[in-house]
Amino acid sequence: MSKPLTLIQFIQAEQEKYPEASGEFSDLLSTIAQTAKIISKEINRAGLADILGKTGKTTHQGEEEKRLDTFADDAFTKALQESKDTCILASEEIVDPIPIPDDLPKGDYAVAFDPLDGSSNIDANVSVGTIFSIHQKISEGTTGSEKDLLQKGSNQKAAGYVIYGSSTMFVYSTGQGVHGFTFDPEEDDFFLSHPGIVIPKQVDVYSCNESYYHDWEKGMQNYSDWVKESNEADGRPYRARYIGSMVADVHRNLLYGGVFCYPGTKEKPQGKLRLLYEASPFAYIIAQAGGYASNGNENILEIEPNDLHQRVPLFIGNKEEVKRIEKFLSDK
Repeated sequence: MSKPLTLIQFIQAEQEKYPEASGEFSDLLSTIAQTAKIISKEINRAGLADILGKTGKTTHQGEEEKRLDTFADDAFTKALQESKDTCILASEEIVDPIPIPDDLPKGDYAVAFDPLDGSSNIDANVSVGTIFSIHQKISEGTTGSEKDLLQKGSNQKAAGYVIYGSSTMFVYSTGQGVHGFTFDPEEDDFFLSHPGIVIPKQVDVYSCNESYYHDWEKGMQNYSDWVKESNEADGRPYRARYIGSMVADVHRNLLYGGVFCYPGTKEKPQGKLRLLYEASPFAYIIAQAGGYASNGNENILEIEPNDLHQRVPLFIGNKEEVKRIEKFLSDK
């Protein structure tokens, strides 16, 4: 039995479908994958390497900075700056856009990334992940600008994530379906394990942090009550599954079917999740798998960003279920 395609072989095969392609885009995806290997190995030996825990500093969002966050952010920033394929970067960890140094070649792509999503759980050995979003440069000149990053999600050229769990998986889409690759540490490579992922139509999982129930608007409270009612005809009550690591929660629902909710609250209607680094790339992936993502009243992919760290409520998963949530939220 022949081995499955490696990630690089798969990317190269996809590139061959476009004779006019320069190879820059494929190289960029390869750079992200290579950096993910480094992060995966570091996470697996985190306790031994004394890299768990906090740095003693706080991030620009007022959160405690983790050592692994800093390591992952530095690794991705350096690799992407030196890739020759990027014109500007944005990290969930950094306030301002990250330029490409003057002495390094510039490319045609702007990359936004969350280097280590879910890192608040890292000390408990919970699955964490990397999320990335790629846009093509739209500004003039060779140097990128914030304009290249502040594009709506439907303009993405690619989006993906890496989940570091019992195995490490690289999942991405370039607008031609969603494909997953599992890392084999013996071969030191990612192999195609989940071609053409389609989110199942059956919905029986509800992923949401209900500790905020009393701070939600009435429509969200009503939906939360509805999923827990018993009704065999439509498979209720749903099963509650909430890990607290968005990559892990959405990944599970992508494979098994379900909905992930992170609504706003009465005091913070904008929610917690960032549009550019979390909501938009996942919305792109889920849409390519047949699902849908909404902020409660509109498609996440159609929101025009106005700030690098803009936050949005997020409801993502099976399309019909997210549309149902929109209906609940519209009934005041």
